[in-house]
Amino acid sequence: MSGHGTPIPMTSRKCGPLKGEARVPGDKSISHRSLILGALAVGETQISGLLEGEDVLDTAKAMRAFGAEVVDHGGGNWSVHGVGVGGFAEPENVIDCGNSGTGVRLIMGAMATTPITATFTGDASLNKRPMARVTDPIALFGAQSYGRSGGRLPMTIVGAQSPVPVTYTTPMPSAQVKSAVLLAGLNAPGQTVVIEAEATRDHTERMLAGFGAEITVEDVPEGRKITLTGQPELKPQVIAVPRDPSSAAFPVCAALIVEGSDVLVPNIGLNPTRAGLFTTLREMGADLTYENEREEGGEPVADLRAKFSPDMMGIDVDPARAASMIDEYPILSIVAAFAQGDTVMKGVKELRVKESDRIDAMAKGLRACGVEVEEGEDWWIVKGRGHGNVPGGATCESHLDHRIAMSFMCLGMAAEKPVSVDDGSPIATSFPIFEPLMAELGAQIVRNNG
Repeated sequence: MSGHGTPIPMTSRKCGPLKGEARVPGDKSISHRSLILGALAVGETQISGLLEGEDVLDTAKAMRAFGAEVVDHGGGNWSVHGVGVGGFAEPENVIDCGNSGTGVRLIMGAMATTPITATFTGDASLNKRPMARVTDPIALFGAQSYGRSGGRLPMTIVGAQSPVPVTYTTPMPSAQVKSAVLLAGLNAPGQTVVIEAEATRDHTERMLAGFGAEITVEDVPEGRKITLTGQPELKPQVIAVPRDPSSAAFPVCAALIVEGSDVLVPNIGLNPTRAGLFTTLREMGADLTYENEREEGGEPVADLRAKFSPDMMGIDVDPARAASMIDEYPILSIVAAFAQGDTVMKGVKELRVKESDRIDAMAKGLRACGVEVEEGEDWWIVKGRGHGNVPGGATCESHLDHRIAMSFMCLGMAAEKPVSVDDGSPIATSFPIFEPLMAELGAQIVRNNG
């Protein structure tokens, strides 16, 4: 399945109970960062459980292009022999980041304070996404960027010859922007400071500390202040990547809406800056339980059990939680369709500039499947129909967006009539085993191409 190739139409139909263990892939955010920080360390970092979706594989190729030795040992086991902070070599060719906003923005930050030049591109979806949110702050370090109008890819970044440390307040909650600034700060002298009004996922801070960087996090009146001391020697690590909560969201949410289901997701990452969806689902009345809670590699993990929950109620989702579950609103809207009453989601304008305009894409598909949706620039409301009352029967556009495609496949598992997407190929970017994993649980998803 390729996010860069021929469209793959798919159809999902009503199925029996989903049962068993959902061994979802490794966490995408941690996978990207383990490759990049491994490339910036001195020595060999060993990684197990790496997500081998196209997004992460594109980041692995990029790290090779910048001079790191990146080896796939099979079975999700990888090693990265790093070049040290400031040791990136100039790539010989254009860096293709595929569909990954995380990959391209973090890599831009990581190279911005090294005096080399690199050109970045991506697929049709990525090349529409705004990059100024990263190129503006890295310019403060002394980097220059030259892209298409609107700050879009393809784009050439000229790294700073003599980088200076930066204090930057993020204009929007974005872990990608924060991480890009911190990665740029690694090769700047002195202290680089990032202030975010609203806490976003903190994998970069946790992992930088694990690699030996001097980094502090404190609460200040303006929000959360992260201070990084530049030019450290990062020490190689042994990293066990926990399973991705964003990927787990799909089998978990499908289990909640498919009658009789009982699904266990082992070793799921429960970082508090990522687990907002599970908190929200519990508030709606979902039968979700954490088993065997523990900590691995500085990250909290547990085994998550999800059971069919026919009596869920719509709620007003706390807007302060948006940053911790921004990627999960599409699948939350599917669950909301099967709940009783309105689910109100506010403070979510970031959804408009993801791989697609996710509010618009989900609203159109849900309406086509018989679910009423209201929307504004920064909010949307799904008017739940209750279990057994969602008609389905439509073909929905995925807009080259993996989360849109998987969300509508989950809708089809519990709707009265089958639900199709025009192109499921982008699923490979983040969840390459989605189809066989869901089939093993009992889902009925078929490809329609011939």
